[in-house]
Amino acid sequence: MFDQPFVHDCPIQAIDPRVRLGLAGLVAVCFATLQQPTSCMLGLALGACLLASACPPFIPFARRFAAVNCFVLFFCCLIPFTEPGETFTVFNLIPVSARGVHLALLTTLKANAVFFVFQALAATMHPSTAGYALQGIGCPPKLVFLFLLTGRYVNLLAEEWQTLNVAARLRGFMPRASLHAWRTLACLLGLLLVRSYDRSLRVCEAMRLRAFSGRFTTVTVFRTRYVDAVFALVVLLYITGIALTEAGVFHG
Repeated sequence: MFDQPFVHDCPIQAIDPRVRLGLAGLVAVCFATLQQPTSCMLGLALGACLLASACPPFIPFARRFAAVNCFVLFFCCLIPFTEPGETFTVFNLIPVSARGVHLALLTTLKANAVFFVFQALAATMHPSTAGYALQGIGCPPKLVFLFLLTGRYVNLLAEEWQTLNVAARLRGFMPRASLHAWRTLACLLGLLLVRSYDRSLRVCEAMRLRAFSGRFTTVTVFRTRYVDAVFALVVLLYITGIALTEAGVFHG
């Protein structure tokens, strides 16, 4: 399986996975609709608190944080110069719109808030646990089936690609910007697809021999406890406060 650096003993692990996934989806939808910087900052604070309870390892988290914000940085560099509206300032004779700066700020705050929430609530569980939790909250069985198989076999395909890559290098292949290199990479990709298809047939036959009915079963039974209800209630109350702030209730 993939390396799971965020799956370790931490306070957030005490919460039912179904509750964590349900709240993560609800929080993401709520944050996506926010239009005020104050509300987005409150959402970012919620994400930071949840992330602190997950105790993520610094280096893996920093890599994911940098990847997300490099993507956001592209929009922050583009939106202020392309969004029409009142001019906020002028940069090298190019007008920077106030609305563009506002949208860039909202994008940064909301993206990081959602990232923090999912790193705390979703990334701290194994893919198999997440799949069974999705099944527990009523997701379609085919979606759960696809999620579980993807989580299992994408890693195997990556290992197969590494094997083909090593075999090519042992035969003197060096990736270059040449026609021969592109043809070789295309052949390797074709071999990967053929082997993947062959593996899928073997897996399908093995599952049918074991009377697979299209639905995974597990001996793990999720039980909602008092601590889960309290956690969900606190998060829901906080989200309600953010919604009221967004509506301007606390501005008099």
